[in-house]
Amino acid sequence: MKNVLITGSARGIGAQTAKLFAAEGCNVIVNYNTSEKEAAETCREIRLGGGNSVMIQADVSKRSEAKRLFAEAKKEFGPVDVLVNNAGVAQIKLFTDITDDDYDRMFDCNVRSVFNCCQLALPDMIHKKQGRIINVSSMWGITGASCEVHYSASKAAVIGLTKALAREVAPSGITVNAVAPGVIDTPMNSGFDKETLEALKEETPVGRIGTPEDVARAILFLADEKSSFITVSYTHLRAHETLM
Repeated sequence: MKNVLITGSARGIGAQTAKLFAAEGCNVIVNYNTSEKEAAETCREIRLGGGNSVMIQADVSKRSEAKRLFAEAKKEFGPVDVLVNNAGVAQIKLFTDITDDDYDRMFDCNVRSVFNCCQLALPDMIHKKQGRIINVSSMWGITGASCEVHYSASKAAVIGLTKALAREVAPSGITVNAVAPGVIDTPMNSGFDKETLEALKEETPVGRIGTPEDVARAILFLADEKSSFITVSYTHLRAHETLM
C-alpha cells in the first residue's frame, strides 16, 4: 500500500487527487495550511468511501513546518512513496504594480514549497530505490500570461526544477514529472466572469474548461507503475499533449 502526500489538498485539484489515490487503496496525507474545514471534508469523503487518510496542517513554504509535516506523516503511515506538490497561489496584477511582498509570497508558495518537500521526501525514496514526485505547474509557466508575470515565472521555475531533479534522481529509481494545467474549474479561477470563461473555452481544443478530475487522473497515471519509464516530462493539460 503506497503512502501518498499531497500538499494543498483541502480543495480543488489537490482534494480530487487525494480522493482518487484513496480509491486506489493508498494511504493519503491531506495537507492544508488555512483551509481546515475543507481538509476535514476531504478526509470525511475519503473515509466514507472506505479509504484511509489523515489531515496535517503545515505551511510547506516554511522549512520547519514542511519538516514537521513529513515527520508526522511518517509516524502515521511510514515513509512517503508518492509526493504531489500541489500547494500554490495565484494573483492577477499589472507587472508595474507587483510589490516585493507579492513576488516573495508567490515564489515562496509556488517554488520554495516544492524545493522543501522534494528535499524532505528524497532521503527515504533514495534509500528504497523507488519513488514518485509529481509537481503541479501551469500552462502559464510554458506560455506566459499577461498580468500574471510573477505567477508565470514561478510556474516556469517549477518546470525547470522538475527537469533537473528528474535527471539527478533517475538512477535511484525515482521519477519526477510535472503537470501544467490550463484553466481548471477550481476556486482559484472563480474570479473569471462568464464572458472570459466562454473565451477561454473557445481557445481550448476540446471546447471546455478542465475539471479537477482531469488533472488528478494525469497525476494518478504518473504515480503508477505503468509510467515507470516516464520522467523529465510535463503534461500540458490545455492542449492535451505530453511534452518530453
